[in-house]
Amino acid sequence: MSSEAVRFEASEEFARRMDAEDPLRPFREEFLFPLHGDEPAIYLVGNSLGLQPRKARAYVLEALEDWEKLGVEGHFAGQRPWLPYHEMLTARTARLVGAHPIEVVVMNTLTVNLHLMMVSFYRPTRERSKLLVEAGAFPSDQYAVASQVRFHGQDPDRDIIRLAPRPGEETLRLEDILETIERHGREIALVMLGNVNYLTGQAFDMAAITRAAHKQGCRVGFDLAHGAGNLQLSLHDDGPDFAVWCSYKYLNGGPGTLGGVFVHERHAHTQELQRFEGWWGHDKQTRFQMGPDFVPTPGAEGWMLSNPPILQLAALRASMELFDRATMPALRRKSEKLTAWLEFLLDRLPPGFVRIITPRDPKQRGAQLSLRFSKEPRRLLEKLNAAGIHCDFRSPDVIRAAPAPLYNSFLDVYRFAGVLERHARD
Repeated sequence: MSSEAVRFEASEEFARRMDAEDPLRPFREEFLFPLHGDEPAIYLVGNSLGLQPRKARAYVLEALEDWEKLGVEGHFAGQRPWLPYHEMLTARTARLVGAHPIEVVVMNTLTVNLHLMMVSFYRPTRERSKLLVEAGAFPSDQYAVASQVRFHGQDPDRDIIRLAPRPGEETLRLEDILETIERHGREIALVMLGNVNYLTGQAFDMAAITRAAHKQGCRVGFDLAHGAGNLQLSLHDDGPDFAVWCSYKYLNGGPGTLGGVFVHERHAHTQELQRFEGWWGHDKQTRFQMGPDFVPTPGAEGWMLSNPPILQLAALRASMELFDRATMPALRRKSEKLTAWLEFLLDRLPPGFVRIITPRDPKQRGAQLSLRFSKEPRRLLEKLNAAGIHCDFRSPDVIRAAPAPLYNSFLDVYRFAGVLERHARD
């Protein structure tokens, strides 16, 4: 499939031709789809829970067999010893998010990691007490931020600056974000944004936001829940202080699986940073001496608390191998075409039926398009389900569709648009 602009056609023949030319097409066979009758369902909800990689079961069973046969010795022996198991994901994770291996670790879940990062990077003072967030951030982020502010004896109503779109607009403008940072920068301790908004699908310019915030002396963190495995990231070069993400959406690690953390290399050897400490973050050379004083492992691993759950790591490993083979640049190229193809088909629907609230600029979005319907959106969702098409709904009238390039096809998108068209003309 050429990286040049594609001249779209609204036909099944065109969809099949695009799929036949797709160099990533074989990856679809690496996943297990829910069935609709005897056929794979059309799964456009990888932005909520990714599909199961075929190898996940075998990798989990491998770990279970070692536990069965070796007991505690499985930490040091067996097919893949558990003690360094998480390290098998380090290099792949670094490539996935554009980081150095010392900057990343797979551990905990997203909100746990967000709290751990804010312990270190939200350090309010009398002069700098404020925290900048999106007004429309995912609720868990809003709860975490407010609780951290209260924990430090601050008032969320006073010390949280919430970015909202202009009246009558759905998404934030970059110039408004930068202007707010410039205007309030000397009061802000931490800028904490999602890099893709969960509801609108808007992606933010992390490099520009980080530069503006650092210029004002603020620390910067990002929630990559909808960015990791979706966008081509460059965390090291963009330079935020930290980032966190989950691995059950685009990364296909399984429900509630372990998340990831990025801590920029400039903090790798800074032992003076406040943090919550646990023995798995202790320097590996002396960890088992069981000494009373904590010495952090350099880099992101120094924030680990406990030995990680191996069965979850095993399932995630199956997907991370696929991302490493496919590469994020290739996935992103396909994703831009798939999303643009969906946009093209939606624009051909009857006027007034659907409005795309996700930005149309490919640089400001990933795979997800958020669709606001004027005609019975809940009934439409039922029709989609009845047709074997999985999307999700956000009250009161938004359906999110995310064609994930690892396993979705152009034919999936064409069939989805066909159900929408039939509903629009009913």
